[in-house]
Amino acid sequence: MMAFGFLSRIMGLVRTKYIAYLFGHGTDAFYGAFLLPDMISYFLVGGALSATLVTILTRYRDTGREAEEEHSLSVILTTMFLVLSGAILIAEFLAPLYVHRMFPGFDEQKARQCIQLTRILLPAQLCFFASGVFGAVLFVRKQFSVQGIAPLIYNLGTIAGGLLLVKHLGISSLAVGTVAGAFLGNFLLNALFVHRAGLRLRPILDWRDEGLREWVRLSLPLMAGVSLVSADGWIITHFASSSDGAITLMNVAKQLFAAPIAVLAGAAGAASMPFFASLWTQERRYEFAIGVADSVSRVASLGFLAASAMAALAQPIVELIYLGGRFSAADCRTCAAYFAIFSVSLFLWSAQAIYSRAFYAAGNTMLPMIAATAVTLVSIPIYASLYRLHGAMGLAVASDLGIALQTVSLALLLHQRRMVSLASLDYIEMARCLLAALVSGTAVGLLFWWLGGVLHEAMPGRTQWIDLAVLIAGTALWLAIVKWVLEKTGSALPRVAMNRLGLG
Repeated sequence: MMAFGFLSRIMGLVRTKYIAYLFGHGTDAFYGAFLLPDMISYFLVGGALSATLVTILTRYRDTGREAEEEHSLSVILTTMFLVLSGAILIAEFLAPLYVHRMFPGFDEQKARQCIQLTRILLPAQLCFFASGVFGAVLFVRKQFSVQGIAPLIYNLGTIAGGLLLVKHLGISSLAVGTVAGAFLGNFLLNALFVHRAGLRLRPILDWRDEGLREWVRLSLPLMAGVSLVSADGWIITHFASSSDGAITLMNVAKQLFAAPIAVLAGAAGAASMPFFASLWTQERRYEFAIGVADSVSRVASLGFLAASAMAALAQPIVELIYLGGRFSAADCRTCAAYFAIFSVSLFLWSAQAIYSRAFYAAGNTMLPMIAATAVTLVSIPIYASLYRLHGAMGLAVASDLGIALQTVSLALLLHQRRMVSLASLDYIEMARCLLAALVSGTAVGLLFWWLGGVLHEAMPGRTQWIDLAVLIAGTALWLAIVKWVLEKTGSALPRVAMNRLGLG
């Protein structure tokens, strides 16, 4: 999952690079067009469709009820396809009203463009819903590769749409390609592998089905509540609409930040979910608690280390990937600042992904969603205040503060309910990694801040080859400092890493 997550985000960066190259920071309408489709999917099928289904399907599998599993999946798929299709049709008509309310800072031209793109993107949510259902089936069967490949095809669809249609459709070509990628990757590929797994899903309406009722019970809290994990992007986009280009630059930084999140939080969370669910179903509470705590300790430790490198080397990373075409050096500097601020919260995004799945594995979606909704409501004034004080940069800081509240609330709830004790975390190893992160990040950041000024004066027109050399040198120096600090503090991480790489 980590390997495919990494490849997926690399392809996502290629996609973002291509969009930035073509349109620079003038894609506010394109990124804004994703919000209404995302909200419909979130509120109608829940913020964690695959996670809730994994809990149900694991129980069917563990008790040998494969026929009931197939029937329930068919019912859920049929029912929600009808509901989601109706919602999409309504959204097509209401898109103009939504865009004007959600993006008050858009001028008329940008608003019209956003409405058109929104209407093109809306049907793709049917493909994402099907992908969630099919993904749950494959996760329970310990088949993770398809969910890693599907995003690659999805991102390729956007790029192909631009390459083939940009001269005729302009920025709308990206939306058309996105829908095509969603159909081929998220829907068709998953459907083929589910068929190969032996399931024969068919259209069925059965309101009395046990699996449907349980899925609705687990999903209703996710539909009624709002988690900051999803709302963070919505809130940022709403406020940033008043600053020209801010939506684009913050989305570019967020998508770059999403690469390590996919490797740490996404992969670890998705792969661990079936195992957590199985342990809880078998009432192995101690193993469940230790498993969750160990997972959180590992991803948080790695999150500290990765964040220090990302923040210290933000400028050469962004310039190497995005500089070119209509994406200027000034765009890169602003984007790098956003990226560095977002990077600080990497360990929090990673930890909350594990904690939330611990609740889902135990069949409890109500409590975490109540807490997440409360955190979101408390966070909105923070976003608004920091935006008024510091503009779009304040939104990046507010994002970090919000996800910190989200993570702490989930950890405390699990501790209070005696599901996962806070005392089970490996504080010693996390402290070692935090120290290594602070020392290496500070040293590399200061060195390359000074070196960047020297290079700018000596080579004002330097190429991306120079940025690549700076990035390689900075990474090598960062690795050396991290290794030295971890070894001096008694951490086994360097030795384990070397052994895993076959260098020990």
